[in-house]
Amino acid sequence: MRYDIAIVGSGPAGLSAAINARIRNKNIIVFGNENLSNKLEKAPEINNYLGFHEISGEDLKNKFKHHIDSMGIKVSNNRITNIYAMGDYFALMSGENMFEATTVILATGVQYGKPIKGEEEYLGRGVGYCATCDAPLYREKTVAIIGYNKESEEEANFLNEIASKTYFIPMYKNESLMRGNDLDTGIEVINERPVEIKGEMLVNQVSFKNSAIDVDGVFVIKDSASPKTLVPGLEVDGSHVKVDIDMNTNIAGCFACGDIAGKPYSYIKSAGQGQIAAINAVSYIDQLKIKEKNIK
Repeated sequence: MRYDIAIVGSGPAGLSAAINARIRNKNIIVFGNENLSNKLEKAPEINNYLGFHEISGEDLKNKFKHHIDSMGIKVSNNRITNIYAMGDYFALMSGENMFEATTVILATGVQYGKPIKGEEEYLGRGVGYCATCDAPLYREKTVAIIGYNKESEEEANFLNEIASKTYFIPMYKNESLMRGNDLDTGIEVINERPVEIKGEMLVNQVSFKNSAIDVDGVFVIKDSASPKTLVPGLEVDGSHVKVDIDMNTNIAGCFACGDIAGKPYSYIKSAGQGQIAAINAVSYIDQLKIKEKNIK
C-alpha cells in the first residue's frame, strides 16, 4: 500500500500536518509515539499558544489527542530509521518493515545534544541506529548498545540472542534498570558516558574516560535519528533541515516543519508550519496527478 503522505513525528507540527492532510482527503500515516509528545507533556504551563493560556502541557496534549481521535487519525509506534527517495515515492524503513508514500513530512523535533565523537564518522561502518535491522550481521560477535530511552533495552535483549557478547550503556536516568530484571542475563551494563567510538576501516572500540571496550559494532538507539542520517542527501544546517517558506526541503516531495526546521522552538509556530507543510504536500500530489493525466 502506498500512502499519499507519511508524517514522521507526533508533536504539534506532525499532528497539525496530519489533520490538515486528512481534511483534504489524503491517505496518511503518522509515525511517532502513541503518547504523542513527551516534551509537551512535561511543560508545567503554556501561555503563548493562542486561545489556550495558563494551560499545562499535559492538558494541551490531551486536547491534541481528542482532536486527532475525532478525525480517526492513529499514530503508529513503528520507529522510522531511514527514508529513501525512490523517484516517484519514498521508502520508509522500520526494522524489517517498509512503508511507501508519495510525499514525506518530517516533524521529528530537533536533536538535543551532540553525537558521540566517531558516531557519524563510522555510520554504516559498524555504527547503526536499528538493532533489529542489522542484528544478523553481528551473529557471534561483540556489540554495544548506547541507549537513550527505555525502548533501547528491548533492542539490547533482541541483539543478545544473536551476539556472543552484548554491552548496554544507558544514557538516561535508569533507577528501575536492574540487571536481571529488564535486561536478559548475560548483558553487561556499563554506567559510564562513552567518550568516543573508535576504529580503523570499521568500528573496533568504545572508549570511556578511563577505560575502553573492544566491539565489532555499536547501535545508538535514540528517539529519532539526526535528519542527515535519517534521509540521505537531505540538506541541513547544523541540527536543522533547510526549508523554504513552503516547508520544501532540497528533495522534491520531502517537507519539514516544526523544531527540526529551525528556531524559534515554539508549539504554535510548529503547528502553523505543520499546516503549511501539509497544504504544500497536497499541492505537490495534485500536480503529480495533473502531469500523469497529461502524459496519458
